[in-house]
Amino acid sequence: MASSVIAVYPGTFDPITLGHEDIVRRSAQLFGTVIVAVAVAHHKKTLFTLDERLTLAREALSDCPNVQVASFDGLVRDFVLQQGAKVMVRGVRSMTDFDYEFQLAGMNRHLAPDVETIFLNTLDIYQCVSSTLVREITLLGGDIAKFVSPGVHQRLLAKRKERNGA
Repeated sequence: MASSVIAVYPGTFDPITLGHEDIVRRSAQLFGTVIVAVAVAHHKKTLFTLDERLTLAREALSDCPNVQVASFDGLVRDFVLQQGAKVMVRGVRSMTDFDYEFQLAGMNRHLAPDVETIFLNTLDIYQCVSSTLVREITLLGGDIAKFVSPGVHQRLLAKRKERNGA
């Protein structure tokens, strides 16, 4: 483990899934500090508020002493530099993800030349898991318990009840 290296794992995390958690936990074994950077995400209509997404991430990762959770607004580059981070971590599930993430990494390299982007492949059991699918399946009444931690699962069920007026 590079004990002095700070890594940032940015995303919307709406909600945080077991795939996200896996990437964070594996990153925490490689870097001294991992900051889960939860995007304000003005451009997206999120199911959970920013405060809820921060809480869910903190609860799900509470057993990881070198993991912090913080929000950011604007360019992730600015947040990474403000934190003194040297690494940005990105999870990749498929070649489609890789193509998109590769383009982002190239742009971030131009914007912050001293910050490396590290890609971690998701474990095969999480390759089909995305926050978007988890939200949609939940709201349509499907069971997503095996894709999220128990606390996230309970909050998703509560959101479904709110939406259905029950």
